[in-house]
Amino acid sequence: MTGLILSNPWFVYMLECANGVIYTGITNNIPKRFAKHASGKGAMFTRLNCPVRMLASQPFATRSEATKMEIWLKRRRRAVKLEWITAHRHAGADT
Repeated sequence: MTGLILSNPWFVYMLECANGVIYTGITNNIPKRFAKHASGKGAMFTRLNCPVRMLASQPFATRSEATKMEIWLKRRRRAVKLEWITAHRHAGADT
């Protein structure tokens, strides 16, 4: 989907937690969602594993498409997740 402009995209994103764990989720507003995670009001997982930074994101045309990718990624091993992060690195991420 690189280069496509989507009017109301949904994003699959990965963020790094303080303990090195990678969290995968979906949102239609990355900055707002990260702020929610960082404030302790996001997912239960990120309340227990403090998020440090956004690593990567990928836009999708629909929530359904983003959810399918999120589920697929969550079932993958860490090595596959790291490859995905490399391919979809978020601006400002230095991993």
